[in-house]
Order: sequence, then structure tokens, then C-alpha cells
Amino acid sequence: MVVHPAHGHYDDTLVNGLLYHCQDLSSINGVVRPGIVHRIDKDTSGLLVACKNNDAHQALAKQLQDKTCSRKYLAIVFGTFNHTVGRIDAPIARDPKNRQKQAVVEGGKEAVTNFTVLERLGEYSLVECRLETGRTHQIRVHMAYIGHPVLGDPLYASKKLADSSFGQYLHAYELSFVHPRTGERLTFKVDPPIEFTKKIAELKKE
Repeated sequence: MVVHPAHGHYDDTLVNGLLYHCQDLSSINGVVRPGIVHRIDKDTSGLLVACKNNDAHQALAKQLQDKTCSRKYLAIVFGTFNHTVGRIDAPIARDPKNRQKQAVVEGGKEAVTNFTVLERLGEYSLVECRLETGRTHQIRVHMAYIGHPVLGDPLYASKKLADSSFGQYLHAYELSFVHPRTGERLTFKVDPPIEFTKKIAELKKE
């Protein structure tokens, strides 16, 4: 599901659903992106937070800026690792050769992804990625940059790896932030879709 209306995709977005569900959404990002503090890609499953008023929006946007909001993802990536943990610190900007893609570009915006290898699955690996920044396609770009593209990724993986009716195997499974009014730390988790867990089981058998 696309998060908000954009050129070429005006209907059936998360914002359309939010507006149907409740009329009270923050207005900081205008009428096209009401309530939207951050996004996940169309074929990425999992959690994101939307805000019903401007005070909450400003507080959560500041947490994202200050890197006190924690976002963790699960990804099935190509290849195996000799190490268990890693940190990718590589600036991202629009790919000068392909306007549809992002790329690691000198002089781009700061982008940092931390990852942990959770399980080795033959030619593939299950990794947890923790974002320090939130650039467009960040995990997909960074993992491809180090030679471990996300399985099923139509933009950054090879044609063979991108062949998937499911989309990219990337799932936002944990989201943690401080409640803007009570100051309580809230953590939300959601299991991956059944297709994701089936793919892990399939790769284990292989």
C-alpha cells in the first residue's frame, strides 16, 4: 500500500484509509500527507505511526530527528556474512543515472543503518536492520551497496533475485518512541506476513 497520494497514484493509499477512519489528522505536512510523520515503501510490510494532531506530530518528528525513535526491520538478503554485526554509514541521494532510484552518492544526505545477522539461510541471510536515519529506500540501497540486496527488490536486486510476487522481503517489525503527552516509552511489534515466514522455511529446507 502506498502511504500517501503522489504523482500517478492518487487513490487506495494509507492516507485515504486514515481520512475515512478519522477526520482528525495533523496538518503539518499539508492536505496530501495529513498525519504522516514517516513512511515505509509500498512493498515493505509492517509498522508506522500517524499523528492525529500537530503537537504529537512535532514531538515525534523531533524524536526522529534526534534519533531517539527506534525502528527495526527484518530483511531476507542475498549472500552470507563472515561477521554478525555491521554498520553502514554511506550518504544517499537520488541516483544521477536513474531518477527512479536512490544511490550512495558523495555529498548526499547522511544515512546510517546498523544490522545484525540473525540466521544464515544457505545462500541468503535473515538480518535485523536498525535505522539511525530515514532516507528513501535506505535499507534497500545500503544492503545492495554492500553486496547483499534484499530478496524480491525490484529496483536494487538482480533480475533473478527480484523475481517475486510478494515484493521485497523487508518488514518493519518494531517501532518504539516516547508518548508525546505522557512521556512513557511505547514499543510496538508485529510479526512478518505469512509469505515472509514461509520463505524463511523454504530457504531452510533448501
